[in-house]
Amino acid sequence: MAGTTNRRSPWLIWAALFISIGFSYFGAEVLPKWMLEYPRAWTPNFQKSIDAAMLWLVDDAAIGPLSFGEVTRGLAWLLEQPMELLERLFAEGFEAGDGSASRQVFPPMPWTAVIAIAAWLSYKVGGRRLAILITLCLLYLVLFGQWESSMITLSSIIIAVPIGVVAGGLLGVAAYRTPIFEKILNPVLDLMQTVPTFAYLVPILFLFGFGPAAAIVATTIYATPPMVRLTLLSLNSVPAETRELGSMVGCTERQMYQKILIPSAQKGLMVGVNQVIMLSLNMVIIASMIGAGGLGYDVLISLRRLDIGSGLEAGIAIVFLAIALDRFSQALANRPDPVHRAETTGVYSSQNVLAAATIAGLLLVTYTLGFFIPAIQTFPESWTITTAPFWAAMVSWININLFDYIEAAKTILLLNVLVPFKAFLLAQPWPWVLFLLTLSGFLLGGLRLGALVAALVLFILLGGIWEKAVITVYLCGISVVIAMLIGVPIGIFATRSKRAYLVVHAVIDTLQTLPTFVFLIPVVMLLRIGDISAIFAVVSYAVVPAIRYTAHGLSGVKQQLIEAGQVSGCTDVQLLRKVRLPMATPEILLGLNQTVMMALSMLVVTALVGTRDLGQEVFIALSRAEPGKGIAAGLGVAAIAIITDRLLTAKANRIKQRLGLE
Repeated sequence: MAGTTNRRSPWLIWAALFISIGFSYFGAEVLPKWMLEYPRAWTPNFQKSIDAAMLWLVDDAAIGPLSFGEVTRGLAWLLEQPMELLERLFAEGFEAGDGSASRQVFPPMPWTAVIAIAAWLSYKVGGRRLAILITLCLLYLVLFGQWESSMITLSSIIIAVPIGVVAGGLLGVAAYRTPIFEKILNPVLDLMQTVPTFAYLVPILFLFGFGPAAAIVATTIYATPPMVRLTLLSLNSVPAETRELGSMVGCTERQMYQKILIPSAQKGLMVGVNQVIMLSLNMVIIASMIGAGGLGYDVLISLRRLDIGSGLEAGIAIVFLAIALDRFSQALANRPDPVHRAETTGVYSSQNVLAAATIAGLLLVTYTLGFFIPAIQTFPESWTITTAPFWAAMVSWININLFDYIEAAKTILLLNVLVPFKAFLLAQPWPWVLFLLTLSGFLLGGLRLGALVAALVLFILLGGIWEKAVITVYLCGISVVIAMLIGVPIGIFATRSKRAYLVVHAVIDTLQTLPTFVFLIPVVMLLRIGDISAIFAVVSYAVVPAIRYTAHGLSGVKQQLIEAGQVSGCTDVQLLRKVRLPMATPEILLGLNQTVMMALSMLVVTALVGTRDLGQEVFIALSRAEPGKGIAAGLGVAAIAIITDRLLTAKANRIKQRLGLE
């Protein structure tokens, strides 16, 4: 069956393409209107139902004597208390009195103390190089006047990350203990990771109000799924011999987790912590739209004012803060196996006491010196530097000298690629698209996958978002093709030598630390708003997995196959075309899958630069506080993501089976 399908696939693809081209030219003349535009009368009004449900939840639903709205606002108040305490500790200081009569009774932690403590901890965890890197990252925040905003952002991270880690860890353990719960949880996690962040900001605003607490809740929801998956993966990866050892020595179930499984899985769990930190930082700008302050708010305000210099400085500050937290958490994850460290528990206990004493000593010294030398307490504003005039001058020079060339290139791309491709997709009748996608699912994954794909396409139709979904596919498709055309060659280059791999790896690691909004800043600088700006921003953000998976796939080709090709007289180019790329195709397809996922997540953000897709629907819903519209559009994006994920994963598995890799 598989072999027959593989032989027929090229003919099926060519036939489908020929029919689709025919529809694009003659469909409007020969097909009834209802096949080209899904009738609104056939769509149940999901959005009004969701709006009504949210109003009932806030106004009428109750938990015991309290309304649901009172419960969520109470939780918001509980979250705001530690958040306010940390902001005062790191950024604002402690004050007495209200309004204009308030006065500072105790200053915030000196910037010198924060940097000294961070450098010392980094040295203890990762050595001299890590300490120098983190010190330089923090010095940038000080020198460029981003310290207070950075500390506010750090405060929200300190609150959100433990909540995400604990919640994700507990859910992962529950899924490990109960296979049925794992099966229920997996689709929920898929949905959480594919629904755009803007989509659930609207219901969070309804439930928790506008403010830092709502931002923390949104950040936690966004950052928790990777912790759940990595907890489950780490526990499943614990060797059976280790579990058997725990059973042999008489461990209870609780002791098995505390003494055996969790310590053995700690390295994988720390990778999950790292992912929670990075995703939380990625949310700082989006969360600023519902009341979070800090660096995200600075970037957002700069984008609205088109103040490119200030926006870049705040964006770079987020990058440096992300790099510092990323490298520190990676160093924690790469420490020696905690099972072996348990043999020296007494030594580590004394080291913990020494660490606490050192931190207390640094705080005491810097606070004391800060009373006599104010610059040690608060970095003088007159000492800060800025590159904003440089960036403004550079943008001005580009607009004056290169405007005509940029506009010509944009016009050529728009008229010859974007507009024809968009018109081609919009001309396809929805029954034909439904049939093609369902058939693809059936051929690749059987009846179950075909039914899932059909159900998701029907959801988009019944949700009344078909045209916006098609425009989303158009923007995502163009962006992904460009990203793969850039990423695959770079991935190939990265495998040519160790030095090339290190350079490429450093670049893509840095790109992965950049929050989504940061990619909009240079795009707005050079291209202003429109589809082309959105595509360039999406490509910049989504190219990383194309590079990473290509390099990983090529590096994983068995050496015996490469040697066999060399013995048969293949040149390097022939070896790449005939051996390495075919064997790496499953990994490249997985990279394509991840590129699509990242492109879809970025497209929602690019609604700020004028796109007209589902992302714009989500953004409008957020600005108007319409949960029905936002959730429907967000679920539409999730449906596109899940269809793509399942089809590409099924295709990759088919290729693996054909190549004997499974």
